[in-house]
This record gives sequence, structure tokens and C-alpha cells, in this order.
Amino acid sequence: MSDLPKKEQLFQLIRSNPFISQQQMADQLGLSRSAVAGHVASLIRERRLLGRAYVLPAARAVLCIGAANLDRKLRTLAPLQMATSNPASAEETYGGVARNIAENLARLGSACALLTALGDDAAGHALREHAEGAGIDMTGCLKLPGSATGTYTAVLDAGGEMVVALADMALYDSLTPAFLAGRQPQRSAASLVVADLNLPEASIALLLGDAQRGGARLVIVAVSQPKMERLPRDLRGLRLLILNRGELEARAGRPLPTEAHVREVCRALQAEGAQDVVVTCGAAGVYHTVPGDLRWLPAQEVRDVVDVTGAGDAFSAAVCWSLAEGDDDLTVACMRGLHAAALTVQSPHTVSPALTPDLFSAVSPPVQD
Repeated sequence: MSDLPKKEQLFQLIRSNPFISQQQMADQLGLSRSAVAGHVASLIRERRLLGRAYVLPAARAVLCIGAANLDRKLRTLAPLQMATSNPASAEETYGGVARNIAENLARLGSACALLTALGDDAAGHALREHAEGAGIDMTGCLKLPGSATGTYTAVLDAGGEMVVALADMALYDSLTPAFLAGRQPQRSAASLVVADLNLPEASIALLLGDAQRGGARLVIVAVSQPKMERLPRDLRGLRLLILNRGELEARAGRPLPTEAHVREVCRALQAEGAQDVVVTCGAAGVYHTVPGDLRWLPAQEVRDVVDVTGAGDAFSAAVCWSLAEGDDDLTVACMRGLHAAALTVQSPHTVSPALTPDLFSAVSPPVQD
């Protein structure tokens, strides 16, 4: 792009991110702010620009921020034996917590957008093309020339349960507070912001600060026990934290063997500022906070588990769908999430095709005491 005239370079920047500020364009192109304004005015006169990007309230999207990976799944064909070679089948799919949640939301009929970092490589181009084809707005994503797109490799046993997973996620350290500040108009226009903990701690803190000051409601979804250290201690502004029991134990710094222990730590998280907490417990079910207490919801029984990959992200997406639709009943939201997770584990796909726009809109699941 450096061989193009400055006006054309500016036009390319606007095409890649319609929400970019004039100051950002000036910094990236080595121009003065007045020179940028002159080029913008010229492009408007030429009708190549119709003005800045705006999002109408009727089209407000759920904005997911975090990882978009190339996922590799290796599944043993017989009971797994450690420290030796195992016959296995291999599959490559698109993944990443934020990306998976965004695709689930798109399948459920929500307007959704994704902010992530992609390498300027074949995997990055394929991820972007697939996401846009699924109905996810990729405007404003960060493209990093010379960097490889993130990868996640999961080893599953013959029953479809995960044995171990390896993640190359250093790319997402580029989703800095400065990057997010540059996407402020897009974030402000969102109906709900969903961030995963692949983001740096300072970026999570920025999102919390925005939510506390009256910005879009914020949901944070944990991704692993090691990355719980990225969750700030001050959680003021957080509408909902979704994490599993192991991640809750990592936050607490100790085992939580009983419901009373889980309740105690959830109350501590609320004291730190989180409005609500959801704790998933795999195939057993979920805990979620209610005013002054903790409620348990058992998972739906599934006879034939095909692949558990993506079930947690489907759960989170369904809960976020409920919040974005204006339904703040967390019990109903979690029951929808359990239904989405049950459909997902019965599918070989990370995002189940069984998730459709009418899955929850017709009838809400009955609430159980």
C-alpha cells in the first residue's frame, strides 16, 4: 500500500475499518490531521465516501471480542494410551471462544460482529471469509502481516471427551487498549459486548471501565485456568461472568469441593463488582447466581455424545442471546444455554447446524425450582 498516493492509502484504511478516527489515519500515514480532513473531504466530493460509518439502533449487534483460531481436533480410534502412539482421526475447523460465540449467535439469528486479530496468512483469510459467510461482521478486525493466525489443538478420546488441548494464542496480545480505543464507535453501538480472556488484562480493564461508565453491557467468558490471571480484581461494570468450576477454583486459589464453597466464591465475585456469575460443570449442569443465593440447573441428558468441543461456547452464546433479546431472567437464559450445549455435543461440528433462529424464539423453556 506504501506505493499508493496518500489519498488512496487513506481510502484503503477507511475500507478496512469504517470506524477509524482521523487522528488514527494521520498517525498511520504520517500526515497532519488537517491533511487527513482534506483527503476525506475530497473523497466525499468524489462520492467515494458517503460519510462516517453509523450503526442504526435497529441493527445494533452483539460484539464479540477475542480469539478466532484454526482448530485442529485429533480423536483416538481406541481407548487412549499415554506415552505411546495412538491411531487417530484428524480434523481442522474454525474455532476460538469469541469466534465460536459469534457464529452461534449468527445461527440463532442475532446481528453480531467480531473483533479479533488474524495473521496475514491462508488461515487468516479463510477464517475471515468463513465468518463473513456465516453472517458475522468482521469490520475493524486487526490484520497482522508476518504473524501466524492463532491455533488450538485438542486431543479427544474415543468417547469424544477432551484429554488435553494446546493453544498458540500470543497473537491476541495485540488486542491492546489502544486497539480497542480505536474501535470505540463500534463498541458503543453494540447491544452487548462479549469478551473472552484471551485479551490482555489491561484490555479487559478498559472494557470494564466503559461498561461502568454506562457503555454497552459486558459479558466476560473465561477460556482456561491459566488465563484467569487476566481477570482484574475490580469487576465493577460486569453484567455477567461465565466460567467453569476449574476456572472458578483458579480464581479462588483453592479447591471448591462443595456447593457451599462455590456459593462463597460467587458471592466474593459479586462483592468485587460482578452483577451475576454462571459456573458450568460439564455434563452435570450449571450454577448461576440469583438474588442472595445460588441456583443449580442439571444438564439435559444426552445419550450419544459425538464431540464436546464447542459445547461451552454454545452455552455462552445462548445465554448472551437471551440478554441481547432483553430477557434478564438468568435461569431461563441458562436453560437455553444447556439446550444449545446438548445439541452441540451431538454434532461433529464445533458450531451445531441445529442452532436456528427459531430455536428459542417460539417457546421459552419451562423454569424449574
